[in-house]
Amino acid sequence: MGRFDKVRANLRRAYLQRLAEARVEREIAVAEESEPEPEPEPPAGEFEHATTTSRDDAEIPHGLRIAAAWSWRLLLLIAAAAVLLWLVGRLKTVLIPLSIALLLSALLAPVMGVLRRRVKLPPSLAAFVVLIMGLGAVAGVLTLVVTEFVAGFPALAEKASAGVSQIQDWLTTGPLHLSGRQLDATFDAATTWLNDNRGSLTDSALSTATATVEFLALTLLILFVTFFFMRDGKRIWHFVTGILPTPARDPIRRAGEAAWRTLVAYVRATVLVAFIDALGIGLLLFFLNVDFWFPLGTLVFLGAFVPIVGATVSGAVAVLVALVDEGPITALVVLIGVIAVQQLEGHVLQPLIMGRAVSVHPLAVIVAIATGVVLAGIIGALVAVPLVAVLNTGIRHLVQHRREAPPDAVIVSAD
Repeated sequence: MGRFDKVRANLRRAYLQRLAEARVEREIAVAEESEPEPEPEPPAGEFEHATTTSRDDAEIPHGLRIAAAWSWRLLLLIAAAAVLLWLVGRLKTVLIPLSIALLLSALLAPVMGVLRRRVKLPPSLAAFVVLIMGLGAVAGVLTLVVTEFVAGFPALAEKASAGVSQIQDWLTTGPLHLSGRQLDATFDAATTWLNDNRGSLTDSALSTATATVEFLALTLLILFVTFFFMRDGKRIWHFVTGILPTPARDPIRRAGEAAWRTLVAYVRATVLVAFIDALGIGLLLFFLNVDFWFPLGTLVFLGAFVPIVGATVSGAVAVLVALVDEGPITALVVLIGVIAVQQLEGHVLQPLIMGRAVSVHPLAVIVAIATGVVLAGIIGALVAVPLVAVLNTGIRHLVQHRREAPPDAVIVSAD
């Protein structure tokens, strides 16, 4: 073998040896990378636990820790609800006109749409025409109610006096056998109560002028707000939602539009149901020759806007008037008719006209009415249920259409 062949063999041997050493180094590096790093030992004085780091917390039972976590979160929710109710109570002078204007806008929205699409009226003129038409209808109904009431009140008062005399005779000669002295004592007590409370009654009468001025101011504010809600409602909603963060802007806008459609459907269905109730009871009173059949039908129409409670109160008034005017047989017939109309409304008209989209659980209705009465009286009871229906639809829309973030979107790197 020549010298050149020896050099070449040595070079090849060195190359193969180096290649083997590199392969071994790579295998060692891969093995070291695959081994898990040892976990750091917990600092002294701390206790390793799945959910706690303190030995004292670990000594507390798991169920008690869960109950404590729920408790402080519930307390925060209760505090937030209390603050919200306090704000509503302080701002009810402003919130009540806004709520009524919102309901009126939902009621008049279909007419507004017809004038805009078919008659091609500008927004301002269409809103003004709709308001004038609504005011004319309300003024006409009130005129008919007041006229009939003034014309028939004297006869009803005479019949009421005769009815009171009959009740006195029944109490004296009936199964109770009350003496005249006991009846006189009862009437004397009533007279004494009236004399003792004459001051408060007089103060209430003297405050009528102030109440009238406040009512007129409230009415003007409602009309003013209703006009702009009908004309610029969509622009106002886009402006209000424009202050929200960008990711929440579009979902809130879509939820608000869905809630508005629910409010329009609710008000329209309530008006239709109220009209059917008033027509049925009004015709029954008319054929039974009961006085004030038209005012009582109007009362039934207005009472239908307060679910459950309004129908009961207006029906009771109709039965009492029938009792005073025509006697117990007619009152019994009216009572049967009122119950039949209410059953028809609850089991046929409400599910058929309103549907499932705007239905609210009866417990939520009762709680909403009670809360509205406490916060704002009768007007609060009127606006409570539709507002609950709107919130129900808006929250459901947000929950059903929320977008879940992908897993990588919630991982924050520590590097």
